[in-house]
Amino acid sequence: MNRKNLTKYILLISLFGVAFSGWLTLGTIFSGACPLSGECPYFLGYPVCDYGLIMFLIIFASSIMLLKTKYNSTTLMKIVLLVSLIGIAFSGYFSIIELLNPRPSYTLLLPSCVYGLTMYVIIMLLAIRALKVR
Repeated sequence: MNRKNLTKYILLISLFGVAFSGWLTLGTIFSGACPLSGECPYFLGYPVCDYGLIMFLIIFASSIMLLKTKYNSTTLMKIVLLVSLIGIAFSGYFSIIELLNPRPSYTLLLPSCVYGLTMYVIIMLLAIRALKVR
């Protein structure tokens, strides 16, 4: 698989991440609670889904720039890799907290941070593979 196809997959997954975290962010803004479970973890006074939205937007924008450039930009792919690693650490931490202190029920069977973590891991693996491809 070439770097362009890998970038398209990263773009698609980051679009899902933007949509998911954006929906959670809008839910917390308008209802004051997480749309999935009624309660949302906070970091520095803001819901963690806000940070997820920012990170997915950075990955999404970087992917678009990668697809629009006429050359293979290793720097942009490294940015995607770095942001995905930060996302893994961030969502991984909050996933562990939520899994160790479970609520009676989750709307999607697992805490929302776990789904963000899954998307970041997939993006990281694709970015690593894209950096190895010439």
